[in-house]
Amino acid sequence: MGLSINGSSTSSVPQSHRRTHKIFLLSNYILLGAASSCVFLTLSLRLIPSLCGFFFILLNVVAIVAAICGCSVVTTGSNKRYAAHMVATVLTSICQGSVSVLILTRTADFLGYLKSYVREDDGVVILKLVGGLCVVVFCMEWVVLTLGFLVRYYAFVEGSEQRIAGAGAREEDLKNWPWPFQVQV
Repeated sequence: MGLSINGSSTSSVPQSHRRTHKIFLLSNYILLGAASSCVFLTLSLRLIPSLCGFFFILLNVVAIVAAICGCSVVTTGSNKRYAAHMVATVLTSICQGSVSVLILTRTADFLGYLKSYVREDDGVVILKLVGGLCVVVFCMEWVVLTLGFLVRYYAFVEGSEQRIAGAGAREEDLKNWPWPFQVQV
C-alpha cells in the first residue's frame, strides 16, 4: 500500500531516492494529522447548521483525501491522475492559506459567520487553534507538493535511463538479424 514508510524491494521507487520518498510520506502523515485535527476542532464548535462551517470542514476533508491519494499517485499513478492531484492540492492549499488569514485576523467576525453555539471566549480560543493548524496545513501542502514533484521527477529520470540502456541493447540485437530485416542508417 502507498502509506507505508518501510521500504520493500518490490517498490517502484529507486533505491537511490528512497530517502526523499520517506520524507514525502512523513510530510503527508503530518499533513493528515493537522487537517484531521482541524476538522475535529472545528466540529467542537458545534456549527453543523452553518453553511460556512460546512464548507470549512469540506475544505479540510479535501485536504485529507488529497494527502491520502498523493501517497500512491506520485509513484504509481498515471500522468492525468498526478496532474489532477497536483491541481487539487494547489487549490486546497490556496484556500487553506486564505482561510487561515481570515481566521487569525478577524476571529470574532469569522466566529459570527460560523453561527456557533459555544461561548464566544471559548470559540475565539478554538478558532485561533484552528487558524494555527490551517497555517501548518498550508505549509505542509506546499512541502508535499515539492517533494511529490521531486519523487515523480526522480522516477521519470530513472525510467529514462533504463529506456536508454534498453535501446542500446536492442540495437546490438538488431545487428545480428539476417540481411532483409536490417535497416542501414
